[in-house]
Amino acid sequence: MGWLWRVAPRGPTEGERRDAFALNLSGFRTEGRRTRMGRVCRYLPVLPEHAMALRTPLHDQHLSDGAKIVDFSGWDMPLHYGSQIDEHHAVRRAAGVFDVSHMCVVDLRGADARPLLSRLIANDPGKLKSPGRALYTCMLNTRGGVIDDLIVYFFADDWYRMVVNAGTRDKDVAWLRQHADALSVEVLERRDLAMLAVQGPQARALAAPLVGVAAERALALKPFSAAVDGDWMVARTGYTGEDGWEVVLPAGEARETWQALLAAGVRPCGLGARDTLRLEAGMNLYGQDMDEDVSPLACGLGWTVAWAPEDRDFIGRAALEAERAAGPPPRFVGLLLEDRGVLRAGYPVHVPEGEGIVTSGGFSPTLSRSIGLARLPAGESGRCEVEIRGRRLSARIVSPPFVRHGEPRIDL
Repeated sequence: MGWLWRVAPRGPTEGERRDAFALNLSGFRTEGRRTRMGRVCRYLPVLPEHAMALRTPLHDQHLSDGAKIVDFSGWDMPLHYGSQIDEHHAVRRAAGVFDVSHMCVVDLRGADARPLLSRLIANDPGKLKSPGRALYTCMLNTRGGVIDDLIVYFFADDWYRMVVNAGTRDKDVAWLRQHADALSVEVLERRDLAMLAVQGPQARALAAPLVGVAAERALALKPFSAAVDGDWMVARTGYTGEDGWEVVLPAGEARETWQALLAAGVRPCGLGARDTLRLEAGMNLYGQDMDEDVSPLACGLGWTVAWAPEDRDFIGRAALEAERAAGPPPRFVGLLLEDRGVLRAGYPVHVPEGEGIVTSGGFSPTLSRSIGLARLPAGESGRCEVEIRGRRLSARIVSPPFVRHGEPRIDL
């Protein structure tokens, strides 16, 4: 069995690239699929014909705040509130808040919650020893492809919480319930909750008096830890490369909390800035850097696979072991474009070892350069050429992240 990832027969058109820049987020389908090395699939949002768009509890608030609303995986979501670049800089330099209520909170309740997770996720839930600790992981299919990447929180032996991507929520919940059917565990999709991400160097200080967990408890949280109080949860996690919190709260309290955060000086931010921030932070995007045809070993997420204990037979393990035995994995790297242009998903990348593909790309507001993530053949190359509209442009291969805590992490 070879390395699991997929490609497409041609790159996107200029119009598709513009659309992808605005909607370069999870919850996409692919077109033009082939196998093995070549060009990446094009990702287009899917909304069933005549379907009504979903809205978060903050939809009317976003309109009042002047948001540009776009379709994202069937949800009406804010792309920006006037300037995506300014929102990006606000998170790097001060504090911003994102409405991420389209993401899905799932509670696993019952004595078999841990056995269920031990079977379904590639990381080991046994690592979670203390209540409130969190774990980043992938949920795999039998071929080793990524059904979703997600965070698992541990609160008690009979209570785990998962936060999964918006575009995969239906299949994720169905997958969980399918495998929980014979176990003593209930899969609860918490549609009664909203979720905000407050991110940036000043985010915790500004938000501490406004979240439904005592400020002292919230401020004492270590990275990848969470505290709960009733239906409120504050977690020191995020998707921007900055410090901050992800706050789960009752849907009915979301608007008041949002308004209080803005009054405290936190800037409203849309999904456009969220994408450029995560790209600078070198964080994968589901549906683009990986999906059900890409394994964690082929997208830089091998570190999320727990091989020990050896007798933990999680779904996809056999496929991953076969991939490891097949030889060196593809390289999942960062790219810094040195010529004029902008990297986009789907562009071919040429190295002496063969051809790879840009999986994510765009303009970095922090670095004022074009950056990207790419999957390349195994090798040692430090430079490459990216094919953009028939021209080969020079790029340097780097190790992500590009930016972390407001500071460049690569040489420019």
